[in-house]
Amino acid sequence: MNFKKKEKFEDLGFGTKVADQSERFINKDGSFNVERKGIPFFRSQTMYSWLIKSSWPTFIGIIFLIYVVLNALFAIAYLINGIEYLHGVRGHTLIENYLEAFFFSVQTFTTVGYGRVSPIGFGANSIAAFESLTGLLSFALATGLLFAKFSRPVAKIIYSKKAVIAPYRGITGFMFRMANQLNNQLIELEVSVSISFNQFEDGKAVRKFHELNLERNQVQFFPLSWTIVHPIDEQSPLYTYTKEDLIKSDAEFLILLKGFDDTFSQIVHSRSSYKYYEVEWEAKFNSIFSRNGNGRIRIQLDQIHDIEKIQN
Repeated sequence: MNFKKKEKFEDLGFGTKVADQSERFINKDGSFNVERKGIPFFRSQTMYSWLIKSSWPTFIGIIFLIYVVLNALFAIAYLINGIEYLHGVRGHTLIENYLEAFFFSVQTFTTVGYGRVSPIGFGANSIAAFESLTGLLSFALATGLLFAKFSRPVAKIIYSKKAVIAPYRGITGFMFRMANQLNNQLIELEVSVSISFNQFEDGKAVRKFHELNLERNQVQFFPLSWTIVHPIDEQSPLYTYTKEDLIKSDAEFLILLKGFDDTFSQIVHSRSSYKYYEVEWEAKFNSIFSRNGNGRIRIQLDQIHDIEKIQN
């Protein structure tokens, strides 16, 4: 195995002495494949950031759960204070009284107040007043979280499932393809690609990181797909590299993309990676472009993963 090295290897933040690393550093969804231990969950992240980054079903489920739990606790408080201090309650059993108190709590919490049940006395009115304040603050927080989650810019970039090593301008090149999944406009895109591999020094495997030179690492507009190409020339760390070398070194190609989201006027990021077994040799990407009846360019995003073997 012959590595063509530059003077400086880049440490991207994963460390340079990771030996026997078989798992990928960056997952396909862009998250880092690192398990953090030794810090309690509630000290490792804030509830705000966790809710913002959570999925929509999780977010809605947590909000609903908090809503039910708070009303259930206030219903217990009304029962402890005395159900007779809730005027208009018609329950005869403990369960019926609790349900009456629970739904009165819901009406107070949401400030709906239908009027059939009303608090009597200092204790019940104090609980109702405190619950009204809790409801107003809770809905304000929930509304803020909902707005932040809706307005959070996220780059939805489709990466080809596999990268290829194919002929390129008389040599070969490492290539992968990507496109914007959303209809929003991304401009001033910049991409960087690095390779991570194990290199043996004094009989020990040392993890090295090397930034790859690209045919083009910037584009001003991103309306179509973009095929990223790393020319495998004499300056490339992949020069004289074989498929077997890629496997033995446990190579991984790390991708970082950033661009300006014109809708939100903010910079967004996207990450992905390709392990050695996700790289096809002697293959090329099929065209995903065509023209519709009006002569406009059509891009078939569902075909972005299509590749074909090159016949020798």
